[in-house]
Amino acid sequence: MLKVLRATTASIVAFALVVAATGWLYVVQPHFALPGPSVADALPLDELSRRSAVPMIVFLAVWGTAALLLGVVVHTARADRLTAGVLLALGVGGWGYLTTGVSLLIVRQIPAHQAFHAAAGRQAVYIPAALAGLAGALAGRKRTSVRSRSPLVLAWLVAAAGLLGVLDALLPGERHALIGALAPERVHGVSAALVAPLGFALLVVARGLARRKRRAWQIAVAVLCTLVFLHLQQRFGYGAIATGLVTIALLARRSDFDAPGDPESHPRIAVRALLFASGIASYGLVAIWMNRVMADQTYTIHFALVVTARAAAGISAGDDPHLAGVFGQWFPISVLLLTVGAVGLLLFEWIAPWRYRLKQEARERELTRALVSAWGVDTLAPFVLRGDKSYFFDEDETAFLAYKVVGGVAIVSGDPIGPPGRFPVLVGRFLEFAHERGWRVAVLGASESALGLYRAHGLHALYHGDEAVIETAEFSLEGRPIRKVRQSVHRLERAGHRAEVLRPSELGPELRGQLEDVARAWRGAQPERGFVMALDTLFRLDDEHALFVVGRAPDGTPVGFLHFAVCRRGSALSLSSMPRLRTTPNGFNEWLVCEAVAWARANGFERVSLNFAPFAALLAPEAELSALQRLERRALLRLKGNFQLDNLLLFNRKFFPSWQRRFVVYERRLDLPRVGIAALAAEAYLPFSGRERR
Repeated sequence: MLKVLRATTASIVAFALVVAATGWLYVVQPHFALPGPSVADALPLDELSRRSAVPMIVFLAVWGTAALLLGVVVHTARADRLTAGVLLALGVGGWGYLTTGVSLLIVRQIPAHQAFHAAAGRQAVYIPAALAGLAGALAGRKRTSVRSRSPLVLAWLVAAAGLLGVLDALLPGERHALIGALAPERVHGVSAALVAPLGFALLVVARGLARRKRRAWQIAVAVLCTLVFLHLQQRFGYGAIATGLVTIALLARRSDFDAPGDPESHPRIAVRALLFASGIASYGLVAIWMNRVMADQTYTIHFALVVTARAAAGISAGDDPHLAGVFGQWFPISVLLLTVGAVGLLLFEWIAPWRYRLKQEARERELTRALVSAWGVDTLAPFVLRGDKSYFFDEDETAFLAYKVVGGVAIVSGDPIGPPGRFPVLVGRFLEFAHERGWRVAVLGASESALGLYRAHGLHALYHGDEAVIETAEFSLEGRPIRKVRQSVHRLERAGHRAEVLRPSELGPELRGQLEDVARAWRGAQPERGFVMALDTLFRLDDEHALFVVGRAPDGTPVGFLHFAVCRRGSALSLSSMPRLRTTPNGFNEWLVCEAVAWARANGFERVSLNFAPFAALLAPEAELSALQRLERRALLRLKGNFQLDNLLLFNRKFFPSWQRRFVVYERRLDLPRVGIAALAAEAYLPFSGRERR
């Protein structure tokens, strides 16, 4: 009851203030001229005495005071900012439209539709509505929510307002083609020239608004206010109404846009702005000098710079009075387009996600190694020690996750590492950390046991593939199903091949060089691939975390090897790479795997993790597939030549391993294309990886 009473009282008081403001205009109307423009039909009932216009100064003073009082009422009534702003704008605008239309109907004695049509375009209707809406948006109470979707909704509204502004400027009247609308003879004055660029700027900043960027909000508000002002100078149609309402909504929800911009972008943007300005100025100097006969003044650098500056500001977009002929028509519009393009690029850079900078401190490396040794139970845990990953710790530095940013996507490698009880807070803080920087978040290689953790934070999971894991206690070369592997092992042993298991410290300089030569020969011109389940260099890890199984030819020359990451907490060896010379006999890798399993069993390791087989459940289904899954399988089979999808699966199946499902975790379904591209880039299947060192 108290809320209803408060709302009712506030509505009555607000209505009384609006009615009173209309009356104040009749009372304070000066009897002498004041400087500045006037607002037509502000006093429509005085039409007969030709006193319907009110000086802009007086009009703004009266309605500005009324707006301040309305803001006090809204604040006292504890109204929500967005609700108060929109309702006041619509209410005051509707009241002004109704009273002006009725007044024109009475005074002018014209049909009702003509009277209300005339009222719809009056500044006297929309200026009070805009002031009242702003008062409500600024003076209302803040409403908070755990996961507000208003930034995304407002981003779409701003984009729509920007598109509407572009179309409104480029397609006036008969709605000519866009190319024709850009012709110099179609552009007249700074107001018309600026509407389309400002609308384009809104399209650029909409993406930043969706990411809660404070800078994007500042630019959007400034641009929208400018558009509203330009509409007031020309005409106030439906597009201007939408623009005004979006402005009010942005001001009302200003607290939602709290993501800071990249602090290190300032010098970079300043340098680019200087380069763009120098380029446009040089273009103007050269172009005017080459066409100096078309100018009405003697060519000087000052004259050329002034003409170029006027064109860049859109003042002479239609035709420059100092330039003649065709040059005077196309030069101003060309400078304006260059300026708009430069400003658009600078805006995009200003609101872009934070630039990722890879940084690993010695203390962080030591801490992560200790945490992996103490808590890394997952077979992918050792691979977070790669040199191309950054680390995010919880407040006590007892848990962390490894990530890398590619194309604005923060790709997390596997599951968090540390005490499981710390994971919910860790993941929540990382999501906030990434969103502040404008990054989306994805997890590659997530285990099935961790899906509940991610889903609790609103993330989604998509099946990615299966990891083949050999249980050392159960593995045997006996039996018919594994006879081909057994035959390969016996054949290589009879031929004199031998294997040895070595720690990194046991590899001398000569052997290290030989293994690196084998790896380079195997890789050829291809880059070193891997991110989630591979190490980036052969000798990054020490004896605690790495192991080599070297295969030697009968003459003792190393011809291939298996590189394992050691997961002691999980009692497992995780295969990182298995390069070999092209001359090695068939079954060479199978023989080395069997040697590794035998060594692991003898040394107390329970599992040996082999290659990850992407989409194994689709490539080699054991159950009936749905229509969508069959379509996915056909697409995957077309890609198998590029990514060796089925080859890895066939190799793993020779050892009859157990399969551990792995998943891609993502925030929104619309993110999946970006996540897929970023994942391929991180794994070095695309020519960019997102790495930037400092």
